[in-house]
Amino acid sequence: MNLSVKQFKLIGTLEAISFLLLLGIAMPLKHIWDMPQAVSVVGMAHGVLFMAYVYGAYLMKEKLDWSWGIFGVVVLCSVLPFGPFYADKKYLP
Repeated sequence: MNLSVKQFKLIGTLEAISFLLLLGIAMPLKHIWDMPQAVSVVGMAHGVLFMAYVYGAYLMKEKLDWSWGIFGVVVLCSVLPFGPFYADKKYLP
């Protein structure tokens, strides 16, 4: 698959937003107000976007000739709130 940097940035942004929605809205709805439906929907979307982000990071590693260390940092950023925004600014042209 030929993924452009622009497409990877979009995936990263969507992945970060979905993670923030999951942590900031869906989880409180589930645990405070006993409304687990939001976690099901947002959690599934986040899971798909997370997998797309990791796969896209591998494609960017090949395309941009990243070292395995940079690839690892970019993937690690995917599990941190706001992490993909950092990876976008630091490692993408």
